Amino acid sequence: MATPRIFTDQPLAAGTEIALEPGPGHHLLKVLRLKPGDGLCLFNGRGGSFAAVLAGSRGPEARVAVGDFAPADHESPLAIALAIGVSRGERMDWVVQKAVELGVTAIRPLVTERTEVRLGGERRDKKLGHWRQIAIAACEQCGRNRLPAIHAPQPLADWLPTAAGLRLVLAPEATTALAGVEATAPDAVTLLIGPEGGLSAVEIDVAVAAGFRAVTLGPRVLRTETAPLAALAICQARWGDFR
Repeated sequence: MATPRIFTDQPLAAGTEIALEPGPGHHLLKVLRLKPGDGLCLFNGRGGSFAAVLAGSRGPEARVAVGDFAPADHESPLAIALAIGVSRGERMDWVVQKAVELGVTAIRPLVTERTEVRLGGERRDKKLGHWRQIAIAACEQCGRNRLPAIHAPQPLADWLPTAAGLRLVLAPEATTALAGVEATAPDAVTLLIGPEGGLSAVEIDVAVAAGFRAVTLGPRVLRTETAPLAALAICQARWGDFR
């Protein structure tokens, strides 16, 4: 079995011993069935990771001895912010999981003209926590040691002025292919993608007026959960760390 990678929100330092949070502890003891002395890898999303061993357990509590620090983060040199209209059901979960694996730096859920999901108050907070757990699990799986930022949903019009870097909006009628965008090795890219049904023509025009370039992925219409993954892969291949 590969060495388990476990996220903890706690500060980590070599030579210390910590009690893991209930969720990770349960996963180690009841799912993976680790025994005292078994090795694992710990990270807290702030950079690098630590070798560790399961020191022991008391009921559901797992105690872990923290070992040597490894500074590698496996982050792309390209910072990519994904701004996407909130979609229904498990589609947004899929986007969060796969976008993290593809190296996204931040995810901004947006409320657009065609967004059918409405999040507010307690439901919004619960959904944010859910997306964060998906991002954590994706980091554990793919080897990333820094957690991408998962922002609270925001209306498109309120968010547009804050977008930075090379700004690209997917638009079906665009004539410029994303793979053909002329840009000199940007440090940061912001991708704007609509929900089911896409962004309206007015929203695309407003984005272009705010400095976005309208681009296309090709002749086929991609679903809202497929388009961001294709776009992220193209950006990583052109300016990031895909080989």
